[in-house]
Amino acid sequence: MAKGPEKNTKNKALHTKLLNRKKAKLQAEKKESALRLKALVAKMNEKKNTDGSDVI
Repeated sequence: MAKGPEKNTKNKALHTKLLNRKKAKLQAEKKESALRLKALVAKMNEKKNTDGSDVI
C-alpha cells in the first residue's frame, strides 16, 4: 500500500504559533483597555465625590 504525500506539519505548526500569538495580543490589548477604563471611571468617581463634598 502506497503512502500518501508527507503531511505539511511545519507550516501547520507555524500557523498555529502565529494564531496563538495573535490571540494573546488581542487578549492583552483587551485587558489593557479594561484597566484603562477602570482607572478612568475611578478617577471620575473620585472627582465627582470631591465636587459633591464641596457643595455640602
